[in-house]
Amino acid sequence: MNIIKKLFLIATLAGTFGFAQARTPLVLMTDFGQADGAVSAMRGVAFGVDPLLNISDLTHQIPTYDIWIAAYRLYQTVNYWPEGSVFVTVIDPGVGTVRKSVVLKLKNGRYFVGPNNGLYTLIAERDGIAEMREIDEKVNRLPGSADSYTFHGRDVYAYTGARLASGVITFEQVGPLLDPDSLVKIPYQKADLSGNVLRGNIPVLDVNFGNVWTNVPKALLDQLNIRAGDNLKVRIYNKDKKIATVVVPFQNSFGEVKVGKPLAYVNSLLNFSVALNQGDFAKTYHVQSGADWHVEIEKVAASKK
Repeated sequence: MNIIKKLFLIATLAGTFGFAQARTPLVLMTDFGQADGAVSAMRGVAFGVDPLLNISDLTHQIPTYDIWIAAYRLYQTVNYWPEGSVFVTVIDPGVGTVRKSVVLKLKNGRYFVGPNNGLYTLIAERDGIAEMREIDEKVNRLPGSADSYTFHGRDVYAYTGARLASGVITFEQVGPLLDPDSLVKIPYQKADLSGNVLRGNIPVLDVNFGNVWTNVPKALLDQLNIRAGDNLKVRIYNKDKKIATVVVPFQNSFGEVKVGKPLAYVNSLLNFSVALNQGDFAKTYHVQSGADWHVEIEKVAASKK
């Protein structure tokens, strides 16, 4: 059988048995780690809904209970997934309490299943909310799980996400509409330019290397006409406490300064960042990340010779 006939047979079988209908990605993110069976249980529930589901993992290494880091990991990754993708996000320190279980639909057509606790702060602001619905647990809950109150990731979110991704239910069948303004959001320093000073948040560290990432976009750097070779003064704060002040050259890549020396650069998300070449900036300057961490950046005037 030649290759064309083989491909035709595969396509015919896919249509016959419904393989082509289960291509919507179901993407899992938790703070569970993978040392026990929690993630496997969620996958098992999802495959129980539809054994042909396309299940992937965003990460299961979110620091325990860290809603902010989870919010940033969504911001960092979700727009690289196809329209219609369904994300099941379980960082839920309030599991079993009055916080609502929701499915959020963004204007870009992606869906997010999880608790309404601030997880969707950054993606909702960037991409816009189309609609939000509360999960009707009388319908969208794993059968036989009603007496379980502490594993909504398995019993409600994986089950509902799988039903949505597989087409067993439509978005309208998730549950009643909620006011988009009821989405819980975490307050933080937005990126802005005031006079000659840029301000922004430190949402996350580049964990493998200790680089300090901010939410200040390249577009704001361009407004100050910051170019490679310019010197910048960077002040770093935790709430109102100044943690560090450094003067660093702005460069395109790490190798343009000596090993161990600091620099500023634009990271892979096209946001302002600071680092030590082959060193750990965050550890050296005692910098952490989160909603309470922020920076101020200003251009240092060139000295007159």
